[in-house]
Amino acid sequence: MNDAVAAFLLGFPALFSIVNPISGALIFRSITATLGHAERRAMARKVAVNSFVVMIGALWAGSYILSFFGISLAALRVAGGIVVALSGWNLLNAPESHEAKREEQLTDASVRPDDPSMFPLTIPITTGPGTISVAVALGASHPKQWPAIGWFHMGLTGAALTLAVIIWVSYAFADRVTAFMGPASIRAVTRLAAFLLLCIGVQILITGVTNVLGPLLGSH
Repeated sequence: MNDAVAAFLLGFPALFSIVNPISGALIFRSITATLGHAERRAMARKVAVNSFVVMIGALWAGSYILSFFGISLAALRVAGGIVVALSGWNLLNAPESHEAKREEQLTDASVRPDDPSMFPLTIPITTGPGTISVAVALGASHPKQWPAIGWFHMGLTGAALTLAVIIWVSYAFADRVTAFMGPASIRAVTRLAAFLLLCIGVQILITGVTNVLGPLLGSH
C-alpha cells in the first residue's frame, strides 16, 4: 500500500505539471466556443477519457515496449529524467512560449470540421508528446518484483485517473475556471507546476544514474 501511495505522489505532480489542465482549459474554451454548455461538457468528458487512455498506455506499456527494442530501464530513466527536467526548465523560464505553441495548434485545428475531441484536444494539446515522455519515464521507475510492482502501477493508475477527472472538470467549466483565476493566477500555477516537474525530472535522472554507476562502483 505504501508503494501505491509513493507512486501516486510521484506520478500525479509530474503528470499534472506537464498536462497543466488549468492552462489547457483556455485552449479548450477557444476551440469549443461555438458549442453550447451541454455539448461542451460532453466534449470535456470525451477528452478526459481519451487522455486517461493515453496516459495509462504510456505508463503501463511504454517502458516494456522500449525494453523490447533493447533499451534498458537505467538508460530509459536517464533519458527520461533529462527530458522531464528539460521540459520543466523550459516551462519555468518561458511558459509564454509554451502557451504560444498551444495557440498555434489551436489555429491549425480551427479549420478542421471534424470532431476535435481526439485531435487536437487530446493529442497534442492535452496529452501530447511531452506527457507521453513523462509517463514513459515514470513507468520505467517501477520496482522489479511483485507485489511491489502491482502497487506501483495501481498508484500511477490512480494518479492518471485523478488527473483525468481534473481535466474533465476544468474543461467542462472552462469559462468559470479561467474567469475565476485570471491570467496572472494561471501563470503562477504554470510556473509552480514547472518547478515541480523540474525537481521530478532530476529525481528520475538521479535514479537512472545510480542504476548505471551502482554496479560499476560495487565491482571495485
